Amino acid sequence: MQLRRATTTLLIVLLVVMTWLGLKTALASQTVDVKVLMPAPFADATKPLVDQFNQEHHGHVRLSVVKGPLETEAISDLAISSLLLGNPPFDALLMDVTWVPKYAKAGWLQPLDQWFEKAEFEQLAKGVQPGNEFEGQIVRWPFVASMGLLYWRTDLMDAPPRTPDELVKISKQLQSDQKVPWGYVWQGRQYEGLSCVFLEMIHGFGGIWYDPSTGTIGLDQKPGLAAANWLTNLIKDGISPRAVANFTEAESLQSFKMGESAFMRNWPYAWAELQKEDSSVKGKVAVTTMVATSEENSAATLGSWGLSILNGTKHADETATAIRFLTSQSAQRTLAMSHGYTPTSTELFNDPELLTINPILPELSIALNHAIARPETPLYAQISDALQRNLNSALTGESPSNQSMQETEISTEYIIKSAGGRR
Repeated sequence: MQLRRATTTLLIVLLVVMTWLGLKTALASQTVDVKVLMPAPFADATKPLVDQFNQEHHGHVRLSVVKGPLETEAISDLAISSLLLGNPPFDALLMDVTWVPKYAKAGWLQPLDQWFEKAEFEQLAKGVQPGNEFEGQIVRWPFVASMGLLYWRTDLMDAPPRTPDELVKISKQLQSDQKVPWGYVWQGRQYEGLSCVFLEMIHGFGGIWYDPSTGTIGLDQKPGLAAANWLTNLIKDGISPRAVANFTEAESLQSFKMGESAFMRNWPYAWAELQKEDSSVKGKVAVTTMVATSEENSAATLGSWGLSILNGTKHADETATAIRFLTSQSAQRTLAMSHGYTPTSTELFNDPELLTINPILPELSIALNHAIARPETPLYAQISDALQRNLNSALTGESPSNQSMQETEISTEYIIKSAGGRR
């Protein structure tokens, strides 16, 4: 009888142990799904990396990309809508640099300090470091770098212009010699691209747009007025076509690619497009930093994208693992080789293999040293919209450029004060 009880007890204990071990094994083998929302182009470009990650982390973490819209503002609208509703269907977000203050202020982003060392951040290229912190904490990790560039025709000149006056002078001469219909094409439509163009020029004339740390607005000051006048006069004097007031990056690229202009303002992605067989300027293009009244004033609008972990995710550790993989040097090399994306690691700008594919990497490195972030404020979307509306009005001849800057300064001050900010 006692033997039977002992045997029964032993069997029960064994059953409990086996059940526990089975449950533990099942839990250990349970795959964690990590979802990242990305704009469509990045979602397509990262597919091989996502496949590689899933092979290397099979059975533990499965990474998938939620493919969002193409346009930057559309992806932001989608992300904000999901966040406002609560429990968004993704764990991380690929963010434009201008979104960081707004998202962080709303409490949507997790600080990354527990997963990434400050020393790692400081090893990144200097030009990609701005725009990733909020109130002293890193909330976004750089994914790809981007900055505004001046493209110039090597078949029409031996060296690029260094000042705004030189660009105008060379353009007029080339147009007079009937070498090109237009001197310079850029982004003048009422959208974010125009804000990027203006930021480079107001700094180029020695001024600032808005400094949130001091409350200083520089739009109605001498450099701000000079920048607006210079852009407006490009159209008035026929150096830029009147249609440039409705140009985005795509229209500017198309005009320059067809050989219609001597100069173009655009981002690094345009280089690969200009080297295609259907390009009239293939092999005849170089890049440099934007024109400015002095070297110290030369500025390139920072346009980087980075990855953030969203508050509310149940898989923060696994999401951080995925972000580390997607932003690793190996991943950067893959994206640079397959899609021409600009890396964030300083070392890769001197990588021999990458240089054979993208020979302008040294110039991109120089431009990154001149990179400046747009005003880092949660109110950025509002103040940028005010600038776009008023400046485009000047470009289309609806209002004088000085008046457009005065009205933009008043609107900017109103936006900041209404939100309780300082002026």
